[in-house]
Amino acid sequence: MKYQGGCHCGHIRFEAEGEIAQVLDCNCSFCRKRGGLLWFIPRAQLKPTTPEADLATYRFNTRKLAHHFCRDCGIAPFSEGTDPGGRAMAAVNVRCLDGVETSDLTIVKFDGRSK
Repeated sequence: MKYQGGCHCGHIRFEAEGEIAQVLDCNCSFCRKRGGLLWFIPRAQLKPTTPEADLATYRFNTRKLAHHFCRDCGIAPFSEGTDPGGRAMAAVNVRCLDGVETSDLTIVKFDGRSK
């Protein structure tokens, strides 16, 4: 399935393709404050439709993940990085996907605080 999404003000838009089997509710210091629900997909299945230069990026801790957010409204719709096997991945905040009802999703708690 193909989804469209973006930030609150609409400055950042993207498309993501795949089936949402489950999403992670991470308790790391960043995710806990951000409040996102993360859907991990291969990076090739994420297509930003906003120019890369318009994305603000935050990196912390190991600096391996690029957490992208909107300079205008502050919403963080997706992040990019690599999985433990070295494959390019994207973490999509499903709360930023148009028409997706989070109460219909399988939410898995992830202990990122201990990682």
